[in-house]
Amino acid sequence: MSNSPIVKTVQKTIPGVISIIIAKNAKEVEKDLKNSMPANLNLPEEQTKIPKEAIDSRGMVKIGGGSGFVVDNTGIILTNKHVIADSKAEYTIYDSAGEKHEAEILARDPINDVAIIKIKPKKPLPFLRLGDSTKIQLGEEVLAFGNALGIFRNTVSRGIVSGLSRSIAAQADPTAPPQEMRGLIQTDAAINPGNSGGPLVNSETGEVIGINAALLFGAQNIGFAIPINHAKRDLEDLAKFNHIKRPLLGISYITVDENLKSRMNLPVDYGALVTGEMHNHQGVLEHDPVHRACAKSGVIKNSPAYLAGVREKDIILECEGEKIGTEKTIQDFLEDMKVGDTIKFKVLRGKKEFVAKVVLAERK
Repeated sequence: MSNSPIVKTVQKTIPGVISIIIAKNAKEVEKDLKNSMPANLNLPEEQTKIPKEAIDSRGMVKIGGGSGFVVDNTGIILTNKHVIADSKAEYTIYDSAGEKHEAEILARDPINDVAIIKIKPKKPLPFLRLGDSTKIQLGEEVLAFGNALGIFRNTVSRGIVSGLSRSIAAQADPTAPPQEMRGLIQTDAAINPGNSGGPLVNSETGEVIGINAALLFGAQNIGFAIPINHAKRDLEDLAKFNHIKRPLLGISYITVDENLKSRMNLPVDYGALVTGEMHNHQGVLEHDPVHRACAKSGVIKNSPAYLAGVREKDIILECEGEKIGTEKTIQDFLEDMKVGDTIKFKVLRGKKEFVAKVVLAERK
């Protein structure tokens, strides 16, 4: 038997990793397929039908798979929000021993791609220890676990932490609007479709430092994970409040840089331009949070930002005396704040500056 530290970490981790099978009523899948097609595309009906051999005795068809990991021996599991996003789908959990469980969705993080689910095991489950993602170092050796391609359970890949605090624009599916994900861990450990929600662990300690979340199409060996501290905060909220509490500011915005200043003839090359109408040079409208009510005005009426006097076309220059920019956006500041906190913004309106004191409300 190998005495390799990697093998020992794999053996210690695998029992706490679970697979998620996603199934949906075949008629609902066919309806989704038709609705996603262009109106002028008249395909023969047989091409929009699910093959009979793919449908089980209950009329359900498998539409995908994901991963997760146990964090409490009573059956509490962490995964990605996008893995269990479809309210009409059915989610079946298989533990490392192959036992089948029904999933109960406990909470979805309204901002980060994190979800908490629960199963009811017959006996206490092996669980994984959570590390501290603030202590991650560039070059740290890591292992990524998951249900690769929704087919290959208990898959493990090896790599290093290739980058920290990365930002990407991601879509849960082709029909969803892009959402900016910030503060991510970049790794060259292979993260394939189906690995989403699985643990990224330190190869020496076996502690979970991230949740596998995304891969970059068109590139090789570039994957991303959500820092585990985001999920630890969600678990604490769930235990304390029975739901996840995240602060609401109530604006949509574009982070200003030199390029945007030039294109829009702005007076500054930093800050956050409050607007609901435009997209930045990457095609992404940044937000706190994605909220349909501020899609046109940029500010949700009667939201904390609105009550503090922030309006459309304002440029928020600073938060608590620190400049807002591409290196640290409003969303980054909010990551460290709680519901009820008061934050001070320096705001530019036309040629005048003023201070807006915003009392953060709870996102609903």
